[in-house]
Amino acid sequence: MAFTAPVWWPFVVLVVCVAFVIVAISKLRLHAFLALILAALLAGVMAASLPADPKAPGKGKLLRAVELCTEEFGTTAGKLSIVVGMATLIGMCMMQSGAADKVVRRFLAVTGEKRAGLALLTATYFLSIPIFFDTMFMLMVPIAMALALRTGGSFVLYVLAICGAGVTTHSMTVPHPGPLMVAENLRLDAGVSLFAGILVGMVPVGLGWFVMKRIAAANPVPLRETPNAPLSGLRALVDRPESELPSFWASIAPVVVPILLISAASFFEITRHALVSGKAWAQFAGSGGVEAAWFAGGYQVFEFIGNKNIALMIGGLLSIVLLMRQKRLGMEAVSELMGPPLETAGVIILITAAGGAFGLMLRNAGVGDAIRHVVAGRSVDLLLLSWVVALVLRIAQGSATVAMQTTSAMIYPLMAATTLSYHPMYLFLAIGFGAYGCSWMNDSGFWVVSRLSGFTERETLRTWTVLLTILSVIGLVVTKLLSVVLPFSG
Repeated sequence: MAFTAPVWWPFVVLVVCVAFVIVAISKLRLHAFLALILAALLAGVMAASLPADPKAPGKGKLLRAVELCTEEFGTTAGKLSIVVGMATLIGMCMMQSGAADKVVRRFLAVTGEKRAGLALLTATYFLSIPIFFDTMFMLMVPIAMALALRTGGSFVLYVLAICGAGVTTHSMTVPHPGPLMVAENLRLDAGVSLFAGILVGMVPVGLGWFVMKRIAAANPVPLRETPNAPLSGLRALVDRPESELPSFWASIAPVVVPILLISAASFFEITRHALVSGKAWAQFAGSGGVEAAWFAGGYQVFEFIGNKNIALMIGGLLSIVLLMRQKRLGMEAVSELMGPPLETAGVIILITAAGGAFGLMLRNAGVGDAIRHVVAGRSVDLLLLSWVVALVLRIAQGSATVAMQTTSAMIYPLMAATTLSYHPMYLFLAIGFGAYGCSWMNDSGFWVVSRLSGFTERETLRTWTVLLTILSVIGLVVTKLLSVVLPFSG
């Protein structure tokens, strides 16, 4: 097959823009926000063409590149601003009130200090099933900080335990948007996808625990001062007698309540979808189906309070009340404490929104279409292709959700035209594992981990990026082996 310049040009745009971001941040020491927004504009300028403005079709490409960048910047910021702000406040309040240390002490009472990291890994895996990774990490990192101070153990290991578990569920389990879209695009049952994602995801996470310990040993990053968790305050809290700490249930409420609300909303949404689709397992909602009074009323309530923004607001209010009661502070004093973490949240939002703009311009440059053209008409291993395409798209634009959605839409026509020797669920798994490897500076998760843990960019690349890439490869190997040993082909 002969390839013309327009087919290969998107790959040129991808390589140039990725190289620009790496050099700008690591060599020129340019702020990540500036590097990413400039890379987005560069991708728009280099793109062969851009979507026309429906209101002004004759607009020049350069101006359109600027407009598309700003539009996606605003869209991304709008999706995450409240979540990031409230989760950061929850973290600050949990540290200042002693709630995080209380949770840590209960962890240690059950598991012992030697198994504290493994307990954190297990807890995060199941708690993160219904909640976005960025939000989960923001809620859990104060616990990791307090755990490191309490035990003297490796802070890097505790951070990686949260990362490995949280990222896997984010990419492998419904109701996260990425897995949900893959299941829909591949015409798979959401319930079966959830079950398969949870079970198979345990394997790379379990094997990854040994990888986490090796990475942590090779990268002994100290616990550093961060605006939302100053070390002086952390140490003072850790040294306090337990009688001065809040109760266990009050301590975990700011984290658990949002998770429960989001989980309830996910349950109602999945059940509603199943009822509409006529799934037998969902008929418990009543003979009235979706119109059953109890189900319709519950759906409307949890659709609102289970929205991630509202759920995090509720968690934030609980954490503020806890802090005020525990330290006997007025709202003015609490507002002063909110300043530094909100400043941190602002930086995270700017960087993440710039990464969103960068991702949009790379998509508009035609990377996905170019990959589809390259593989068209070739005899390829669909499992390997699914993993590779998801990985390439993840590297290109940062978002695992976008990589999964785009890859599954590309793979389905190939799947439908091929007689598979295994169940299509294995394609679902391959796409999910591919979509979270090689996270770098255009991924919001990279910056959330870096900023809130106090890691430098280099340290984040050597820990977070290496771990996710290894887990991604392990996931591919496990999926390939299972497709041979247990094909479940019909």
